[in-house]
Amino acid sequence: MRYHTGLFIPGPTNVPDQVRRAMNLPQEDMRAPDFPKFTLPLFADLKKVFKTETGQPFIYPSSGTGGWEAVLTNTLNPGDKVLISTFGQFSLLWADMCQRLGFETQVVDVEWGEGVPVEKFHDILAADKEHRIKAVLGTQNETATGVTSDVAGMRKALDAANHPALLYIDGVSSVASIDFRMDEWGVDAIVSGSQKGFMLPTGLAIICVSQKALEAHKTSRFPRCFFSFEDMTRTNKDGYFPYTPATVLLRGLRASLDLLFEEGLENVFTRHHHIAEGVRKAVDAWGMKLCAKEAKWHSDTVSAIIVPSNVDSAQVVRQAYNRYGVSFGVGLNKVAGKVFRIGHLGATNELMLLGAVAAAEMALVDCGADIEFGSGVAAAQAYYGSRRNVTAQAA
Repeated sequence: MRYHTGLFIPGPTNVPDQVRRAMNLPQEDMRAPDFPKFTLPLFADLKKVFKTETGQPFIYPSSGTGGWEAVLTNTLNPGDKVLISTFGQFSLLWADMCQRLGFETQVVDVEWGEGVPVEKFHDILAADKEHRIKAVLGTQNETATGVTSDVAGMRKALDAANHPALLYIDGVSSVASIDFRMDEWGVDAIVSGSQKGFMLPTGLAIICVSQKALEAHKTSRFPRCFFSFEDMTRTNKDGYFPYTPATVLLRGLRASLDLLFEEGLENVFTRHHHIAEGVRKAVDAWGMKLCAKEAKWHSDTVSAIIVPSNVDSAQVVRQAYNRYGVSFGVGLNKVAGKVFRIGHLGATNELMLLGAVAAAEMALVDCGADIEFGSGVAAAQAYYGSRRNVTAQAA
């Protein structure tokens, strides 16, 4: 008999039944007269998730990578200078995109396990008296290393340096799971994807840009077509799209937003922290460490766990999948073979993560780790059980 694989990777995440049912419908006319009655409230509700009054959301049939490209090519000019730090595979890929698109890219390499170096950014920005840096890029949650960075601190660094650069954030694995405040933190563009906290299949790049970024767009000469803000703005204002939208995914997005609002965004963030803490307690009980160097970097959406020196983390992931029917994330790039990743974002609860911890224990022991069966599970149980007042049920 075939069973559903336990999905504990940092995306795509589990899709709730309500969302799946919302997408199980006939194809529809995306130019129908009543289509805007559906799409216009969708745009408005996305602003609530991003916590913005004045930002403008865009939805592209793409992945988060397409969202990166849309933001860069619509607001900057060829040869512009950007500042970015790399501390994991996905911040590294965003920097690579900047270089391949022809931007002058100042890269601050950071040890994998740490996050955006806010103080270093301040010093660089303060020294940029001619304001050659046009945009500062940061990854709020780096899934390769399980590190969350301080977005508010990035804004403070810009303000302290009195620097006018735009602030762009990759929130693909943080938005709708970890608190994000676009207006309060002065973020000019946020990029997210449907397959993480929005609990949908892959296929939508969901972004939001500030009025400052839209003003910069007016003087942007970067070639673009598919990702053009002009085309989107012209049609979105009436509830339509410049080309065929992914209507089934949009229906799923409606259901996902309804679930998020029903639970309450703050409760969603609390649930993610609660579940993540249980996983972290399990890792401690195993006598192992996270890739994140300090508690301030700990991610509430993914834990990257360093395996013992005699263990190959890729083998752990294969064993978990082949023997126990559970999917964990492999180590990427610099941490390949050294870490495996447990994703705990989206539609997850305590019971699901207890199963993931149990499967991880068995796979680790199978692959040579010297840990006691049940140690991690017991630690997670003790933590979850001591906080019975926390709402930890999946949407």
